[in-house]
Amino acid sequence: MSDQENREYTTDDILALPEGVRAELIDGKMYYMASPTMTHQRLIMGLSAQIYNHIREHDGGCQVFPAPFAVFIMNDKRNYFEPDIVVVCDPDKLDEAGCHGAPDWVIEIVSPSSKTMDYYKKAGKYAEAGVREYWIVDPAREAVVICRMEKGEEPVIYPFTEKLVSGVVDGLKLDIQAV
Repeated sequence: MSDQENREYTTDDILALPEGVRAELIDGKMYYMASPTMTHQRLIMGLSAQIYNHIREHDGGCQVFPAPFAVFIMNDKRNYFEPDIVVVCDPDKLDEAGCHGAPDWVIEIVSPSSKTMDYYKKAGKYAEAGVREYWIVDPAREAVVICRMEKGEEPVIYPFTEKLVSGVVDGLKLDIQAV
């Protein structure tokens, strides 16, 4: 193994990356992020807009942030994520640098290069950190896996044709087909 593979990275290394280079950090290991596809960006924009509009129209206390948005998930120097969409309901977790601690709701849009990260590595970290709800939107499968971690429920898979109910934002039903 090379020194690079054995090296433990920190959030300082992430913040020192050249402009335009994005990476995430899981337990001190750096994972570079590929540029998103048009479908990926369309889903982020459409879903973020639906969430934002619902919160705004219903005087919700949460805030939604699309990527890139820094999440210091464990509030340490060894873990740093840039989820596709985060919803944070505790304003004390937010500052200009990003979210410090677990967001209430995380949505990841699966890309061919991010499948293992989204389904396995991130899911475990999100659960460990205390994320209440985690959605994995998979355009290739036209399905969404909803993990309601706060309630300890088994993950449920829904087709894109169904309106999806948020367990974090009251009354919100997302329509992926409208995106």
